[in-house]
Amino acid sequence: MLPEGWERKTVADICILQNGNGFKPHQWDTKGLPIIRIQNLNGSSNFNYFSGNPLEKWLVNPGQILFAWAGSKGVSFGPFIWNGPQGVLNQHIFKVFSKDKIDNNWLYLILRSITDKIEGQAHGFKATLVHVKKQDIDNQIVNIPPLPEQKKIAAILSTWDRAIEGTEKLLANSQQQKKALMQQLLTGKKRLPGFTGEWKHTSLKSCCACLDNKRVPLNSDERQEMSGDIPYWGANGVVDHINKYIFNETIVLIAEDGGYFSEYRDRPIAQISYGKSWVNNHAHILTAKSEICIDEWVYYCLVHKDITAFVNGGTRAKLNKEHMLQIKIPLPDIKEQRELVSVLSTADEEITALESDLLRLRQEKKALMQQLLTGKRRVTVD
Repeated sequence: MLPEGWERKTVADICILQNGNGFKPHQWDTKGLPIIRIQNLNGSSNFNYFSGNPLEKWLVNPGQILFAWAGSKGVSFGPFIWNGPQGVLNQHIFKVFSKDKIDNNWLYLILRSITDKIEGQAHGFKATLVHVKKQDIDNQIVNIPPLPEQKKIAAILSTWDRAIEGTEKLLANSQQQKKALMQQLLTGKKRLPGFTGEWKHTSLKSCCACLDNKRVPLNSDERQEMSGDIPYWGANGVVDHINKYIFNETIVLIAEDGGYFSEYRDRPIAQISYGKSWVNNHAHILTAKSEICIDEWVYYCLVHKDITAFVNGGTRAKLNKEHMLQIKIPLPDIKEQRELVSVLSTADEEITALESDLLRLRQEKKALMQQLLTGKRRVTVD
């Protein structure tokens, strides 16, 4: 049952989709108008440029709704509001124009709400890289409130957008501050009060034990146990191997497997403090020699280092055990290590709290969108 005053129509009834232009490599330049590609919808400022005379239908101005009809599910597929500079639109992206009695901000929200359904009709040569036809979008059914209610719904949800945007900025600032703090504290450029003396430097081989993971076939009972609540850690953090290693202490984990490492190149290190976990044989476990250093210190030092400098290979890049053990880290005395780790842990706790706030706000907005855009929850229009 539709709410009173609402209508049920197709996307084609409420907006017009206009495709971009297929700019060829010989048309690319280093000056002129930026060519807006799918990667630019996700914030990339890496542009090719068009220096010719653009057609009016190619031009995109800030505030324009765009719809990427080819891309990766959940990442670069679906509607976006362009907030970059004026540019020209590449192919695989539609410009979206609202029709009469359709609010532009509400239109973006309704397109966002049906993106999952559109993705369900998508096809492509990979499970994650898909594309749709114009009719797959045009034929979607949506519930349409009167224009004043559209505007009120959009205004309410914009409150959540502002809160999300503010939290994202706080999170980015905290992450940047932690990065600067690590640069100072982990290099000895800034010392905590009460600590003096030069730091030593040593290899991981000298200060850590490296526990090897063996291929251990799992029987049916063990596989059942893995499907429970015991965390599983591998080079990419998902359960996709039937290899195990059980440990009972805080450890530092470094990914080795080639394919995973190349995909997760910016975060190949994880610190794990669960009492019992599964770890596959595509990862190494380091545990600090307690008389020399602590696990958390090793973890922060490795996060701060450019681990990719120790990687061999291309797309199947590999950080092997022998190279890993030659990595050198600074070594203040254990008391100073503990104090430094405490400072960095406090920064991590602040980041974790902001990440939690951001997740909560996004979930609240998603739930509210579901209610408001379907009419399950009505708004009062002044």
